[in-house]
Amino acid sequence: MASLRMIDIAVNFTDGMFKGVYHGKNCHLPDIATVLNRAWSAGVDRIIVTGGSLEESREALAIAETDARLFCTVGVHPTRCSEFEESGDPEKHYQDLFSLANEGMQKGKVVAIGECGLDYDRLQFCPVDIQKKYFEKQFELAYATKLPMFLHMRAAAADFCEILERNKNRFTGGVAHSFTGSALDRDKLLSFDNMYIGVNGCSLKTAENLDVMKGIPVERMMIETDSPYCEIKNTHAGMKFVKSTWPSKKKEKYDQECIVKGRNEPCLVRQVLEVVAGYKGLGDINQLGSTLYHNTCRVFFPQDLDSAADALLSGHHNTN
Repeated sequence: MASLRMIDIAVNFTDGMFKGVYHGKNCHLPDIATVLNRAWSAGVDRIIVTGGSLEESREALAIAETDARLFCTVGVHPTRCSEFEESGDPEKHYQDLFSLANEGMQKGKVVAIGECGLDYDRLQFCPVDIQKKYFEKQFELAYATKLPMFLHMRAAAADFCEILERNKNRFTGGVAHSFTGSALDRDKLLSFDNMYIGVNGCSLKTAENLDVMKGIPVERMMIETDSPYCEIKNTHAGMKFVKSTWPSKKKEKYDQECIVKGRNEPCLVRQVLEVVAGYKGLGDINQLGSTLYHNTCRVFFPQDLDSAADALLSGHHNTN
């Protein structure tokens, strides 16, 4: 199964479900190691663990340090941007994020600033003005660290793209992950030449979602699970293109040989790839996988592309 090489750009390993806790109830032991083994066997060879607050970013870095194939982001999710002011000292909070990002970069683990952006679907958690203020502030982090950005845009395309336009020279590149917007939103994002779009199960729910996804050039796309959320469900329009499946059991009947029913995990990024290939009518899934892998390296692992190019060049020199 593992001839494909895939990078899952969004996994929420700090979520309680990977500790066996669902809605406050403990159902099984922590099982990240088991989940990772399934991912590696499926052809995933790198995972980016998402940080969504200062504390969560610390935890994401600690998780990333447990395996050479794990990396992470440092940043504050739009629904949690109130933490800057609730800390009592927003500037110190920013400096703490900056210090953490630097520490993680030195360890070779932090590959992006984020998850940051705007989310107008959940304003009950953080008002618009605070979201906008601290989305903009995190471009300072990207500029200071020279890291790309891992971005979240939900029901906020106009304001999001306006802030992006204002700051487009302050970050090297980025991905708008878990994209569920319209064709117009897609085209606005694609008008920024350093932006990519991340696709997961939530991007493939409806026929309209699939049509919007079809219009994302493969050279500007990345794939993700956003696990434990955003799985491809039987009711989703994209499901008919899924070829790979894993046995599953309910969390109450936990079995480490099975995925937990209703909990997404990184091995299932393969299904996202299959839906993209199927709906776009691309017969060669390996070629698609290779393009998406290259896109991801270009933004988050540029040193790999440099090494590959050097190896290629030295190979040419050796044959002359």
